[in-house]
Amino acid sequence: MKKLLHSPLLVSLIAVFLLAAGYVAYQQVNQPTLEQQYRLQAAEQGDIKLTVSANGTINPVTLVNVGTQVSGTVKKLYVDFNSAVDKGQILLELDNSLLAAQQKQSLANVQSANALLELATTNEARTRNLYALEYASRLELDTTIQARKSAQAQLQLARATVEKDRANLAYSVIRSPVSGVVVDRSVDVGQTVAASLQTPTLFKIAQDLSKMQIDANFAEADIGNIRIGQAAHFTVDAFPDRNFQGEVKLIRMNPITLQNVVTYDVVINVNNPEQILLPGMTTYVSIAVAERKRVLLVPNAALRFKPANDDKKQYTDNQTDKKDSSRAASANGAKGNTGHEKHLSGHSHEGYPGKVYVLKNSELLPVKVRLGITDNRNTEILAGELKSGDQVVTGETQAANNVQSGSSQPLRMRMF
Repeated sequence: MKKLLHSPLLVSLIAVFLLAAGYVAYQQVNQPTLEQQYRLQAAEQGDIKLTVSANGTINPVTLVNVGTQVSGTVKKLYVDFNSAVDKGQILLELDNSLLAAQQKQSLANVQSANALLELATTNEARTRNLYALEYASRLELDTTIQARKSAQAQLQLARATVEKDRANLAYSVIRSPVSGVVVDRSVDVGQTVAASLQTPTLFKIAQDLSKMQIDANFAEADIGNIRIGQAAHFTVDAFPDRNFQGEVKLIRMNPITLQNVVTYDVVINVNNPEQILLPGMTTYVSIAVAERKRVLLVPNAALRFKPANDDKKQYTDNQTDKKDSSRAASANGAKGNTGHEKHLSGHSHEGYPGKVYVLKNSELLPVKVRLGITDNRNTEILAGELKSGDQVVTGETQAANNVQSGSSQPLRMRMF
């Protein structure tokens, strides 16, 4: 018996047993609680907005392209970028030498046509007298009448040519059609512009920079929620700390298709009294298309959470309906049927299905809910057994990860 007690094998077995018992006791003493294993956040009432977003560009409400109807070389330039101009103000002058010479030629043609008309009129009068005295035939009289009419037509044609040349000469002086600010200049002194099939653009004038508009391309999935008159908020890179506001003016029906992605141009009116918003600035626009007041909210992380040991227990639709009805009835009785609880009971079959996990009585329980709108941080709860103040699980802590890794790797002892 003494030999057995002093046996090395028995001593080793007793040591292993004591170590295993100590490890188990240590694990039980230091086992983290459920509250320590999960990140928790209380479901609470609040306000939420559903917004749709898109990028856009700031443009003047009225942008006039100033061109030329005649060709020529730029002789004088009176304005530059950012110049304020009035309606009728001279912007540019073209070299009018050829146009002036053409007008002089047309005036000479008028004088020649007038002389021919005088001669034709005199011949007609003389022939009429001779025809009355029977010294001229009827054919000769008709010929003189026709010559006089032809001379009249030639005079009218010559005068019309003079009017055209006078207008072309006037077109060599480019004037502003509106009052505004020059935002673009495309020519310089000495440059030749040719007005042939397409009128060249010389200047771009913004009529009023205190009123701008944003052209933003919204996806077809969002366009159904946008309405004329809705408020829009936007930011620009030039002023990242400022939030500007506008109003939806127009939803253009012409679709824009790029790489099989369909978008629609939404025009947003913007007041720019300080004139700090410049044409061409990139904007980041958001439009609130739905808003809820004093509703039950949960963080979106709670809807994405799924425990590692989820048994995936399924609930039937009948059980869900009964729970929704019970939740609405108990809430109405406890809170006097407030507006929020009416909202819950009235939407028990609306929204989208979802599930969150709550921690009650040191137990992790799944709760099915009906989801409403979201602002990408929180989501509205339309119906379900969740109530304000319930601690929903948003994720696992490091302690939970340690527990999972420890349970998956049991203690192993080497035997002698």
